[in-house]
Amino acid sequence: MRWETALTDYKIYLRLERGLSENSIASYGYDIQRFIDFIELNDEKITPLSCKKEHIQTFVYTIAKTVNPRSQARQISGLKSFFNFLIFEGYRDDSPLDLIDSPKIGRKLPEVLQLNEIEKIISSIDLSNPLGHRNTAIVETLYGSGLRVSELINLRISDIYFDESLLLVTGKGNKQRLVPLGSICAKQLKLYLNDIRVHTAVKKEHQDIVFLNQHGRQLTRAMIFTIVRNATANAGIEKKVSPHTFRHSFATHLLENGADLRSIQLMMGHENITTTEVYMHVDTRHLSKTLNDFHPRSKC
Repeated sequence: MRWETALTDYKIYLRLERGLSENSIASYGYDIQRFIDFIELNDEKITPLSCKKEHIQTFVYTIAKTVNPRSQARQISGLKSFFNFLIFEGYRDDSPLDLIDSPKIGRKLPEVLQLNEIEKIISSIDLSNPLGHRNTAIVETLYGSGLRVSELINLRISDIYFDESLLLVTGKGNKQRLVPLGSICAKQLKLYLNDIRVHTAVKKEHQDIVFLNQHGRQLTRAMIFTIVRNATANAGIEKKVSPHTFRHSFATHLLENGADLRSIQLMMGHENITTTEVYMHVDTRHLSKTLNDFHPRSKC
C-alpha cells in the first residue's frame, strides 16, 4: 500500500464514517502529509504497513526541535488516528504509536474581551461604507450567538427564525443546534439583509447564504479574520483578537452573568461538557463573587 492511497482512503473514512467537516479533514490530512514528506525527505523505504515505532520516534524527535508541545501533541494524535484507521480496515494488526506518549501540555485559557472592548470594536467599523453594516452584523453574530467561523460563513437566510429569535446552526460533523438570537444581533441582521444585501448581485449558488462579498459570493474564513483584525486595530485594542475570541467572550460573559454550564454547552455545540468547563477558569472574579455570595464562612 502506498502512502498516497492510504491517505486518500483515510480522508474518505473521516468524511463518510466520522462525518467530520472539510476543515477538520484538511487538518488531519496535513498532519499525515507532514509525516509522509519527512519519510520521503529522508529516503526511507517504508510503507504504511511496514512503518515501525522507531520511524515515528525519529519523526517526533525531529519536529520537537521546531514546534511547541501543543503542536507535537496534535501531530501525534493525528498519526494515532491514521494508524488506528489502518487497523480498523484490517491492513495492520497493531499501531506503531501504541507506546508513544504525547508531550504534557497545560490547558490554555482563551483570550476574552471585556464588553466595553467589544463595543469599541463595533463602534470602530465605518458605516459610511455599505460593507460596514455587513461587518457590524458579522461581529454581532459572532459575539451575540457564539458561532464558529465555519458556522458563520455557512449560515443561511433560511436558517434565521426572526419570529422565534433563533438561529439553526450547522456545526462540526454536520450536527445542527438551535442558538438564541439576541435583539441587537437580530436588528443588525435585518438591517444588513433588508437594506444592504438586497442591492448585491448575488450569484445563483449563493442565494441563500447570509454573508456575501461585494461580488455576491460567500465570504471565506480568511476574509472574516481580516474583517475582525481590521476592526480591532481601528479600535486600538492591543489584544490578539480573532473571530474565535468573540465566541470565547460569548461563553464567558454568559457564565459571569449566571448562566449554567449545561445551557452554555448546548449553545456552543460542545459535545463534551469538559470543553465548556474551561470558561470557569477564565475570570477568577466571578468565582470569588460566587464564594462570597454563597459560602457560609466567606465573611468575618
